[in-house]
Amino acid sequence: MDTVNFTDNFLIAMPALEDPYFAHALVYICEHNENGALGIIVNRPIDMDLAGLFDKIDLKLEAENLAKLPVYFGGPVQLDRGFVLHRPVGQWQSTLAVNSEVGLTSSRDVLAAVGSAGLPSEFIVTLGYAGWDAGQLEAEIAQNSWLTVAAKSSILFDLPPEERLPAAMQKLGISFTQLSDVAGHA
Repeated sequence: MDTVNFTDNFLIAMPALEDPYFAHALVYICEHNENGALGIIVNRPIDMDLAGLFDKIDLKLEAENLAKLPVYFGGPVQLDRGFVLHRPVGQWQSTLAVNSEVGLTSSRDVLAAVGSAGLPSEFIVTLGYAGWDAGQLEAEIAQNSWLTVAAKSSILFDLPPEERLPAAMQKLGISFTQLSDVAGHA
């Protein structure tokens, strides 16, 4: 059996997915391999902005135009740890290159660069991430918990959070109202 790789894809939570962490979530899969999957929820801003986060972690935010940008709930794993999804990939201490233009960095140096130089210029800062053990994501997709669609970086970086899920669904040619909360198998 061929294995499917969902790296650089969006997961769209189906209506029947009642887990409060993932209901109505749009997840960007940053890595998927035989060991499992790692993703970032990209449509859930939390009640914290960059100014608040930088203050909390004792980093200087010189770029005042970034102060009010939201921090996101990236998923229920390691909620005390920050992750930065960014374009371009760049050269940071701990970066996972998702594709040739998007990276996920968990080291503090990327936040220091954002705070001092505003670079990388396109980014989403999250607390936590979503993780799946080996075979778990595939099983959830088989149970109709998620729809998948190839990701577009413009959806991640050019749209406000509330427009990201509808834009990803539009790539499939459907809207959320067309989805049933009852799964069927032929």
